[in-house]
Amino acid sequence: MTQAFPLPAPLSARSDAITWADPKRQVAFLSWLHSLSAVQGVKPESLRVASADASFRRYLRIDALDGSPRIIMDAPPEKEDCRPFVKIATLLQDAGLIAPQVLAWDEPLGFMLLTDLGSQTMMQGMNTEEPHANFGRYMQATDALIKWQVASKPGVLPPYDEALLRRELSLFPDWYLTQHRKVTLSPTQQQTMQSAFDLIVRRNLAAPSVYVHRDFMPRNLMLTRDDELGILDFQDAVYGPISYDIASLMRDAFLTWDEEFVLDVTVRYWEKARQAGLMEFEDWSSDFGAFYRAVEWMGLQRHLKVAGIFARLTLRDGKEKYLADAPRFIHYIRNTCNRYRELGPFLKVIDEVEGLQAASGWAFGRM
Repeated sequence: MTQAFPLPAPLSARSDAITWADPKRQVAFLSWLHSLSAVQGVKPESLRVASADASFRRYLRIDALDGSPRIIMDAPPEKEDCRPFVKIATLLQDAGLIAPQVLAWDEPLGFMLLTDLGSQTMMQGMNTEEPHANFGRYMQATDALIKWQVASKPGVLPPYDEALLRRELSLFPDWYLTQHRKVTLSPTQQQTMQSAFDLIVRRNLAAPSVYVHRDFMPRNLMLTRDDELGILDFQDAVYGPISYDIASLMRDAFLTWDEEFVLDVTVRYWEKARQAGLMEFEDWSSDFGAFYRAVEWMGLQRHLKVAGIFARLTLRDGKEKYLADAPRFIHYIRNTCNRYRELGPFLKVIDEVEGLQAASGWAFGRM
């Protein structure tokens, strides 16, 4: 019979006290924590909030008897499947990267004890006023990305195929346009958008496939105690276009760098990838511009997807902070569309929806 254990008394006075929407889940957690304390040597009275993310997962921090911290993942099994997390954490570690180690896991309940990679993200450690002050961190990030991609094998992770690409793109009309903007596109506008989506999918599927983190950005890279980068939020990894993760890193969902810095880091990544044998496709190994155009097309797909996701997080899930970043995505989308003539009609649709004039960004790669 499950026994209910009260929350540790010191937590009741904390501003980060643990709250539970489901009392039954609270009882199950406290029972699990009680059994864990003896086996894993953790101190229940030290339990506190660590962070939450855009999913239904949340993270708590707890101390071991020696004072070192651990992380507890709370992932309701009816809403979150932890099996990909466990599998991909092992893949990252096998590739020589730093990812959380699973110390204990109650799969039916969705509770997991993990090693703690630290409390500061790469994002939090940045100097946002001076881009090049962060150059060393970005070199660490691209080094990690190369290791991840070199370790890639087909058939291990789900494919980032046409069905998934299109499903992600549909988030933009379904949630950003219809739900957020309250826009109903005309038949002509719908056809223009569909033609653009067809082109985006075709361009991106042509790229070579590697392991893709799918959210490889400074908010998901942790500064460890050894001043290395640890990797989080990898449970949605797939096998798909090599251009995706570098686009995610340099066209951040929460941070915008000027084009000069983006190019500087991306070309360094390209040089490393070329040396690792990852650029053996068409003329990519000899022409950075050809590769960079592929990154832009991949970034466009991601920005459309994320604009839809952030609208859904706000409107469906009540996480209002996410939609505040929508102008960043529209800026990315418009600038990329302005660089390629075949995307001109789609740019016009975006401008009509947003009530904006045609974009006037730097025309790198316009063709």
